[in-house]
Amino acid sequence: MVLTTRAIVLSSLKYSEADLIVSCFTEQSGLKSYLLRGVLKSKKGKLKASHFLPLTQLELVVSHRNKGSLERIQEAKVSQPYRTLHTHVVKSGLVMFLSEILRNSIQEEEPNKELFQYLEQSLHWLDHHDSIANFHILFLIKLSAYLGFYPDASAIEYHYFNLAEGIFQENPLDPNSEKGPQIHTFKAFFGIDFDALPQIKLTKKERADTLDLVLRYYQLHIQGYKQPRSLLVLNQLY
Repeated sequence: MVLTTRAIVLSSLKYSEADLIVSCFTEQSGLKSYLLRGVLKSKKGKLKASHFLPLTQLELVVSHRNKGSLERIQEAKVSQPYRTLHTHVVKSGLVMFLSEILRNSIQEEEPNKELFQYLEQSLHWLDHHDSIANFHILFLIKLSAYLGFYPDASAIEYHYFNLAEGIFQENPLDPNSEKGPQIHTFKAFFGIDFDALPQIKLTKKERADTLDLVLRYYQLHIQGYKQPRSLLVLNQLY
């Protein structure tokens, strides 16, 4: 089946001397992996390796057999060119982190147009703004809603947060209940949009501790979760 779809690149892996295996989250078919033969050596072909940097937004013409094997891309063009995401040193580190998180989190081969739209809008915001130190924390909290495990904030006034249940509690009912400064900071990210991020003032340690809490929450709710390799670099940048 040949179709045209928008897509966001999640990862690319060199395969043999000239090939790439590329994972994309597509608007029409969800998560798909493609084999791009000869793309690392070809200078005149329709496909260019530079199109498959992490989180690049593309319009693809693809051939899907839907048999669990690697699919084919016939044509690819950048649909939303970035101004800063791949050239700004701090943002490029953030891009690597987010692409790892998305590759671990998005696992099903089915369309999720609401999630796709969220990713498009979030990446556009990140590309066009400079006050981004807390972006990744809010991005992950909002992302959890599209993945099916957004925390229940109906009792947000309580001091404990149960990572396993995703609820705030008055008392610690099991070992997954957390209390402390990171919970207070965590609460500041509820009920806001990205434009409000500059209002949240955090030290480097506060930011790292809050991110650690969110990632532990992800670990409990995503099967096969892997700690991002780029986390160390991200914590050095922010």
